[in-house]
Amino acid sequence: MTQLDSIFSHVDQNSADYVRRLGEAVAIKSVSGDAHHRPEVVKMANYIISWMDKLGVSHTSHDPGFQELDGSQVKLPPIILGTYGTDPAKKTVLVYGHYDVQPALKSDGWTSDPFTLVEDEQGRLFGRGSTDDKAPILSWLWVIEAHQKLGVDLPVNIKMCFEGMEESGSEGLDELIVQEAKGYFKGTDYVCISDNYWLGKTRPCLTYGLRGIAYYKLTIAGPAKDLHSGVFGGTVHEPMTDLFAIMSKLVAPDGKILVPGIYDQVRPLTDKERGTYNGIDFALPDYEGAVGGKVVIQDNEHEVLMSRWRYPSLSLHGIEGAFYSAGAKTVIPAKVTGKFSIRLVPDMDPAEVHRLVSTFIASEHAKLNSKTVCTVEPLHGARAWLADPEGPSYAAASKAVQRVFGVKPDLTREGGSIPVTLTFQENLGVSVLLLPMGAADDGAHSINEKIDKKNYIEGIKLLATYLHEVASA
Repeated sequence: MTQLDSIFSHVDQNSADYVRRLGEAVAIKSVSGDAHHRPEVVKMANYIISWMDKLGVSHTSHDPGFQELDGSQVKLPPIILGTYGTDPAKKTVLVYGHYDVQPALKSDGWTSDPFTLVEDEQGRLFGRGSTDDKAPILSWLWVIEAHQKLGVDLPVNIKMCFEGMEESGSEGLDELIVQEAKGYFKGTDYVCISDNYWLGKTRPCLTYGLRGIAYYKLTIAGPAKDLHSGVFGGTVHEPMTDLFAIMSKLVAPDGKILVPGIYDQVRPLTDKERGTYNGIDFALPDYEGAVGGKVVIQDNEHEVLMSRWRYPSLSLHGIEGAFYSAGAKTVIPAKVTGKFSIRLVPDMDPAEVHRLVSTFIASEHAKLNSKTVCTVEPLHGARAWLADPEGPSYAAASKAVQRVFGVKPDLTREGGSIPVTLTFQENLGVSVLLLPMGAADDGAHSINEKIDKKNYIEGIKLLATYLHEVASA
């Protein structure tokens, strides 16, 4: 029996314990975007640190400072830097993950309490953060533990960077990476991140590109206070009316962004790039199943993938300040705020995108001849990331996938954003790999988020195998 065979057997034998531990982590309501849950985010950091202590992982906690949240100054959760192994003869792999989660309430439509891990008859593990990103981040620790339990030498040194603000803009992380590029992060050979998902349900993938993001807050202010529509309706410029008028001009029903100049920055499609979409395990019916209806704009797989990966998109997310409760309330809101974002692709500059967006919105507001006040504020932004999928880290990951799952992985890009990928790549000057554990239907950020038990357990084996393969790359 090889060392990896022993590790695989150990992981299988301890699968129930891994699920139990994931349940402990899911129960911690580490919602970074809610000031009331900030103590829970810190509690989750301490849970990870307690496991580092048990496993002999040396660690430090970096204090990023404070942020303005919900009208008050709130302390940011720590960025945990861990080190396991300092052998100069071994390669060093930096692994990144986040321990914060998106908000979740059972009233949102969850079939169970979102902060109680529930396993169903199909082996699906439901709970907020189960796939994004608690199972992956903990699995790196389980890999270390398995090697220790079996007396198997870990063939690489591991550095860890775990943050608690990824779901809220990664406050303070970029500055730390720049600051420590020649300090803590010095000597890193490869960066591996497990914070994304397979393209489908059956074939694993390696991800080498992500879209960036520009997130906006559009506020329209009018009267000094909310007004009675029966008394004032028809006599005042209403912020809600103006907001709807402007937001309707941002994007068309077919998904086309209507802000002039946006597509001028998009990298042209080459024949070589077009060929990379051939043979990818992706079916339109499966995608419609993940969506939950036949509302997909494009008519074929290639167009869907290109729209997700290599073209920008604009999505409208919500409105603050408006009446939304049950019943009827005849109020004219004094101020409303619309939120929207643009997913950026290679060659798009967030600063230039902001100039185009703010200029366009100001122009559209002026056309209304309204006496309301319009302001647009960028909340956070990040450029797109693109890596070379032909380097030794990707080759090692491909071998690992074939060893664990028996198939060759697809090479994919993704539509979501993980800003730290580009920060690591540019400041450390090393290859960054996204090695996903979860499947396409995991529902991260949505109701009933889950990770399949099989993906979790086999994913632990995958991370272990990758470290063995990259050691000899």
